[in-house]
Amino acid sequence: MTQHPADTHDTIRVRQARENNLKGVDADIPKRRITAFTGVSGSGKSSLVFGTIAAESQRLINETYTAFIQTFMPSMPRPDVEVLENLSAAIVVDQERMGANSRSTVGTATDAYSLLRVLYSRYSEPSAGGAGAYSFNLGEGACAVCEGFGTEASIDLDELLDWDKTLNEGAITAPNFAPGAWLWQTLTAGTQADLGVRLREMPQAMLERLLYDQPGKVKLNGANMSYSGLVTRIKSNYIHSGREIKQAHIRDWIDRISTTAPCSACGGSRLGEKARASKINQLGIADMAALQVTDLLAQLERLDIPAAAPLLANLTAVLQAMVQIGLGYLCLDRPAGTLSGGEAQRVKMIRHLGSALSDVTYVFDEPTVGLHPHDIARMNRLLEDLRDKGNTVLVVEHKPEVIKIADHVIDLGPGAGVHGGEVTYSGDVPGLLASGTLTGRHFSTRIPLKDAVRQKGAPLAIRGAHLHNLKNVDVDVPTGVLCAVTGVAGSGKSSLIHSTISKREDVAVVDQSAIRGSRRSNPATYTGLLEPIRAAFAKANGVKPALFSANSEGACEHCGGVGFTYTDLVSMAGVALPCEICEGRRYKAEVLEYTFEGLNIAQVLDLSIEEAAARLKIKKAAPMLVRLNQVGLGYLKLGQPLNTLSGGERQRLKLAINLGKGAGTYVLDEPTTGLHLADVQRLLALLDEMVDEGNTVIVIEHHLAVIAHADWVIDLGPGAGHDGGSIVFEGTPAQLAAADTLTGQHLAAYVKA
Repeated sequence: MTQHPADTHDTIRVRQARENNLKGVDADIPKRRITAFTGVSGSGKSSLVFGTIAAESQRLINETYTAFIQTFMPSMPRPDVEVLENLSAAIVVDQERMGANSRSTVGTATDAYSLLRVLYSRYSEPSAGGAGAYSFNLGEGACAVCEGFGTEASIDLDELLDWDKTLNEGAITAPNFAPGAWLWQTLTAGTQADLGVRLREMPQAMLERLLYDQPGKVKLNGANMSYSGLVTRIKSNYIHSGREIKQAHIRDWIDRISTTAPCSACGGSRLGEKARASKINQLGIADMAALQVTDLLAQLERLDIPAAAPLLANLTAVLQAMVQIGLGYLCLDRPAGTLSGGEAQRVKMIRHLGSALSDVTYVFDEPTVGLHPHDIARMNRLLEDLRDKGNTVLVVEHKPEVIKIADHVIDLGPGAGVHGGEVTYSGDVPGLLASGTLTGRHFSTRIPLKDAVRQKGAPLAIRGAHLHNLKNVDVDVPTGVLCAVTGVAGSGKSSLIHSTISKREDVAVVDQSAIRGSRRSNPATYTGLLEPIRAAFAKANGVKPALFSANSEGACEHCGGVGFTYTDLVSMAGVALPCEICEGRRYKAEVLEYTFEGLNIAQVLDLSIEEAAARLKIKKAAPMLVRLNQVGLGYLKLGQPLNTLSGGERQRLKLAINLGKGAGTYVLDEPTTGLHLADVQRLLALLDEMVDEGNTVIVIEHHLAVIAHADWVIDLGPGAGHDGGSIVFEGTPAQLAAADTLTGQHLAAYVKA
């Protein structure tokens, strides 16, 4: 019998992986270690880690289900790889938003709220019953009025009324309520409002009747007519009726005046009366959930319940992990759908940290996104904790601080797209630094502080900013320069900029939010490139441009031009399988017979942006192709579905579109997300070019290279949540490096390294 080395099963063996742009990649990944996957954007890191290793692990797990259950599951294609051995169950902890399910909160996503429910069910006075009695997702615990959502439909009175007019002058802006109209007559006669007094000066009792009177009868022109208060009628007729509103102008008006408000019955707590009455130390469970995690920890320390010690220890461990991971500023009642991609990934991590599972493969996608350098060391400790529990940790990462803690590094490249897909280095970190690869060469690169900063222009004034944790902030944001807004996660950076400057009409906001309609959309459709391409095909072949649209006449009839058939698995992520008829090309067979410059439309959409710029001689397409290359997206294919793009790639796509508009002021939210160290330098060159063309560029950023390269820095803090929300520094990067703020300390260490 052949003897195998003892460590044969301690390595994940990958041989000849060809998923996406991988060129027959071979890799040996040590198990129960941290392996960092590095390389420029588009080099093939995600194709190897997510598209090959994690995908095959999931497929094999699905095959363990009974044949009966498998009939309800789509058959997932095997990744394009010859050998994949010694896999363990893979848990992917990615940056996908946690969905807008309003029943999911930070507390429910981390299990912290479940532990709180047990605490209250056993030790509160008076007890509402078992743990289910404190769950807003169960009938026994949910508020009967809002059904556990915590909100109710409300009306924005400032949109509905003109407070400076009288009823006779048309103070009600609602359709069909013009002065003298029939509805106006019944409303004013029934509620007995004064027609000649401005609404702002109307007595409170009269205004309440006008708006909220319950349905009744009034005599009008000798007939008995129904009436009700204005808001009562609108809610009854439009918001709560369940009827479809067919008139577009009425729909638009309802959208404009509709808002949500805390439920009037439960005050937004989502809970029923019995759960609301239960207290521990004079606090209800909703009060506890509304506390910032750091404050909740302090509150739990004050509890003197010896019998609850093990339960409190478990709950405290979860909350302390949240603090350690840089989420101490969140509240447990925060809706999960409002978290950023980085926050969502860190919340998902919390659940796995407390897991009893071991010998699992955890796969992370840039876990440091959105983290201040101060928090990265704490994140590293959590990755090490997972490894030390006997798990395999695979991390796709660009930050040197994370790569440094890896036991093993696999670097892909040498470039992106068709220029990548090869393993350029495999080994330990010291070997990476000596390897001569792009990652090795740039690993220790430091962007120096600017010798001379640009002259500041007239400021954009922010006065009394108070959204979320902002403490009535007054600050002047200079124009004509590169301005970095910094601070730890949760310090108020995004709140400050997005609640003020981002709302101005002449400002282009370039963020990482999802792009609507992204299943059918791709870079060609989203940027408008497809229009001149279709026109060129139509002209060359003497046919209609609509034939070359996969969303119109040219679409494959089987898949509707999507290229895939989708199976929604309800409880799990949906699965896309290539269309059997068009084989993913999206077009009818007859459309693919038409060519332009030797290529059919599907082949053109399969070109990378870089290839298209070199090969397609279409004058109207050239400027956009240049800009897409300029922002570092040359490796993307023209027809790549937008829902496969990372947050950083979506942001750079939006930046390319906005560069052509000459907005004047640009707000960029963490533009270094997903960028390799070498690409960060390209980004800085692009930002310089934008400013030198006369634009103002405001960057919300943690990356020390960007901060060092800025002309002006506004630092928020000193901490996160209610410990932040103040300006702790304004000045040049050199002045910041000499200051004693958290950002200043890390910048000083960065430039000295």
